[in-house]
Amino acid sequence: MSDRLASDAPSVTSLRAHLARSGGTRLPCLRLPDEAAVSAGDEIRLVLDGDQRHAEVAADAKGLLVRGAYDDRRLLRESASGEGENRLVEWARTHDRDPGDAVEVDEVDPGYLYGVRVPGERAVYTVTKRVDKGLQDIADSLYDE
Repeated sequence: MSDRLASDAPSVTSLRAHLARSGGTRLPCLRLPDEAAVSAGDEIRLVLDGDQRHAEVAADAKGLLVRGAYDDRRLLRESASGEGENRLVEWARTHDRDPGDAVEVDEVDPGYLYGVRVPGERAVYTVTKRVDKGLQDIADSLYDE
């Protein structure tokens, strides 16, 4: 069973973030604020317009960022091959957001579930349970074979 939680709920921390350019590409990425409860290499769920996507936190000289959000973990892992739609880029285009523009990042379940929204808009998130780490390790080992 999942719960629903609004972006303005007392248990949700909203952080100001910005879109940036990802490396030499012209594609937007999400520059996370220092206050975000994540580290480079973390896999997180990123909610864009009500849909949970899979993303990985990366780091560069300026701090933490998310370069893309994908429909599932397989597409996230294979994102370098160009397979799968980068939903973060799609979200930025839909909301007419460009590198340099501010966005709100909601920590729904710190370290696991985050929502992205246009400042001033309200969002409602479906909060799902975290995947059991032991089961995830088994699934990952089967994928790597």
